[in-house]
Amino acid sequence: MTQITMVRIYLTESEKRLKKLLKYLHDDSQVNGVTVLRGISGFGKSGKIHATHLLDLSLDLPVIVEFFDVPEKVSKILSNLNTFVEPNHIVHWPAFVID
Repeated sequence: MTQITMVRIYLTESEKRLKKLLKYLHDDSQVNGVTVLRGISGFGKSGKIHATHLLDLSLDLPVIVEFFDVPEKVSKILSNLNTFVEPNHIVHWPAFVID
């Protein structure tokens, strides 16, 4: 088993930060893996509910970006994420990859 750090970043579609964040994680940081999940509804500190409705033309749904890598690499990445993500929108925890 190899120790890693998992990171989860919470965004909304309307923030338009996803493309820039993915470019940073893929091209600049070259993390081991990234998954983007689109939520069907959610709310944050503001209390505004982001949800999809059948008649919506524009979407402002929650988006979760998850990635992992070795702790040393993730630590460096986390120190640079403040240019892509607002404070209090990132969580991380230790985990293990089964080799």
